[in-house]
Amino acid sequence: MNNSRVVVSLDFPDAKQATELCQKLDPTACKLKIGKELFTREGPALVERFINTGFDVFLDLKYHDIPNTVASACRAAADLGVWMLNVHASGGRVMLETACEALDKSTHKPLLIAVTVLTSMADEDLREIAISNSVDKQVMLLAKLTKSSGLDGVVCSAKEAKHLSAELGKEFCLVTPGIRPVNSSSDDQKRIMTPAEAIVAGSHYLVIGRPITKADDPLEALNAINAEINSVA
Repeated sequence: MNNSRVVVSLDFPDAKQATELCQKLDPTACKLKIGKELFTREGPALVERFINTGFDVFLDLKYHDIPNTVASACRAAADLGVWMLNVHASGGRVMLETACEALDKSTHKPLLIAVTVLTSMADEDLREIAISNSVDKQVMLLAKLTKSSGLDGVVCSAKEAKHLSAELGKEFCLVTPGIRPVNSSSDDQKRIMTPAEAIVAGSHYLVIGRPITKADDPLEALNAINAEINSVA
């Protein structure tokens, strides 16, 4: 059984590079995240290939559409055998509940989480689309909507994890990007935490890209991060 909290982000443009990286990793020591670029180029076949080699896959496509369309997409993702998938909480309660109902009827039921506010957005960006709430207030509002609609959790920044965990309970799943091990480059991430700090703050799963994918020895880097997590978990 894969109990790792680490989700390796496959931010690659094609299957060749993604596969070469995954051949260096241990499927019992991490999970994988496949996002829009890789999925758009390579399609469901790549998702199934990684699942068939033993990896848990988080399909990060952030569905946001009318309820029936999102429900159908969630069913299709479940049929692929993914471990987790996500939608946009701003699609509203009916969309969220319909997505949950679709997965409840699936033979395989992945975790379903929601994106609240994109980490690229600031307060002024929300005001420009007629949302008067601050980012922090909007994140909490949408996270509460997500929980009350029956979903398993949300994507959140490490900065938000402690507050969300306190408000929504420790069982509500928090998936956190922007994680950098001690002594690692921050790259283009501005609000970051170490793996241990994020776990202590309440995060359940940590999405980590370049500190693993660009490491000289990706498996060694992964094992060091798992050790750091296990020291506080």
